Amino acid sequence: MLFYFAGGSNVRPLSWDRRLKIMIGAARGLNFLHSLEKKIIYRDLKPSNILLDKAYTAKLSDFGLARSVPSDDRTHVSTQVVGTCGYAAPEYIATGHLYVKSDVYGFGIVLLEILTGKRIGEIIRLSEPKSLRDWLKSNLLSRAKSRSNMDAKLEGRYPPNLASQVAQLALKCIQTEPKVRPSMKEVLETLESIEAANEKPADNIKRTTNSKAAQLHGQPDGG
Repeated sequence: MLFYFAGGSNVRPLSWDRRLKIMIGAARGLNFLHSLEKKIIYRDLKPSNILLDKAYTAKLSDFGLARSVPSDDRTHVSTQVVGTCGYAAPEYIATGHLYVKSDVYGFGIVLLEILTGKRIGEIIRLSEPKSLRDWLKSNLLSRAKSRSNMDAKLEGRYPPNLASQVAQLALKCIQTEPKVRPSMKEVLETLESIEAANEKPADNIKRTTNSKAAQLHGQPDGG
């Protein structure tokens, strides 16, 4: 289970790096399903359906609600509306039409939860009477408010510019119209680029530390 929501004093909160890894793992799983010859719509993405191993590698579980798209010329699958409240895309709730990009909406909701540390029900209550998109723009994409709306368990240990990029990605994912949402391939590529940018400061710190250590011992740097 994605256990940063779990209670108990013995549960360690997830670091920013681990959250990024989980986001990428879940995105990779959805992208795989969407890239099959007969695309599979997962339909029930939520934290409890993302399993983590000891290395915090994310795997999708519980395919009981998944549906395959019969052919490439079909844009959607018509089905009874089921799933968990808060994660289902608006077009699915309104019409019963399930699109591949309905999964993208659910992924955007999970991104919101990972950033804020709040369950979607609480976020929806906070957003009322505004839309979820307006709340996201006002509270996670605002320099004045973003820090107070990020998960307090992070204790400020995250790069604000990259957190903002994840929030921008979440905003794109939860757009009302499925057509304007990114594909999961685009989502995955964006997250991988964010992860690459996230790793650069650590590499620079390591190089600086090695250089200082070499100088202290009278050895040339770069060995």
